[in-house]
Amino acid sequence: MKGLLFDIRHYAVHDGPGIRTTVFLKGCPLSCKWCHNPESQLPSPESMIVNRRVGEALHETTETVGYYATPQEVVQEVEKSRMFFDESGGGVTFSGGEPMMQPEFMDEILTLCKDKELHTAVDTCGYAPVEILRTIAAHTDLFLFDLKVMDPVKHTEYTGTSNHLILNNLKILAAMQKKIWLRIPLIPGVNDTPEEVNAYTQLLSDLYPAVDHLFLLPYHAAAKSKYKRLGLKTDSYIFRQPDTESLDLLKSTYEKIGFKVKIGG
Repeated sequence: MKGLLFDIRHYAVHDGPGIRTTVFLKGCPLSCKWCHNPESQLPSPESMIVNRRVGEALHETTETVGYYATPQEVVQEVEKSRMFFDESGGGVTFSGGEPMMQPEFMDEILTLCKDKELHTAVDTCGYAPVEILRTIAAHTDLFLFDLKVMDPVKHTEYTGTSNHLILNNLKILAAMQKKIWLRIPLIPGVNDTPEEVNAYTQLLSDLYPAVDHLFLLPYHAAAKSKYKRLGLKTDSYIFRQPDTESLDLLKSTYEKIGFKVKIGG
């Protein structure tokens, strides 16, 4: 069995506790308008233009994004950073894309990780059949669970899917007493409106204290050039970065519930 990846990054410090190795799987059921990893969405290898400088000259080349690897090959690569995991309380994080789009691969690789006593985290948008969620949860120590938009109509408009299954899966994980860190990509004008903040506040209040970690991830346009290099149309919507005052206000609002809130990864 092989899974489709597009990157493995060692020494990550924003994808769970301690120093981690993050494995990026390719393919996502959502198509968020603000996606900062557009190369993660297509569940197959694709071509991407890359500019490389050789001396004073800039050369344009085309590279394939996406490659296949076995669970054993991935774990072997992950274990190169074992010393840093042991010293920092870190481990391996599976991100994407959406890892649960490759359930058999994830089930096998998570089982291998647990056999080797590696701390495991899964970064997920939460959009997966319930039976797959439960299977993955059995071998996962921590879920980094993304909440995009609360309003179901807006969620469909901005991500291409409903959030009904996502919210249901979040409640299932909480009922299973799984450790969850919530993450909200903060998009001004989309999910920071009074209606959205009220809906988030209600959800967080319902989850607390079983879930008490929240990360606010400010939108940035650093990945915009990737769309052109992948031959994709630029964003249909124009977003701006949130200002410091707005971030601090939201942080304070969610902290009043009892959450430990951090701005950034």
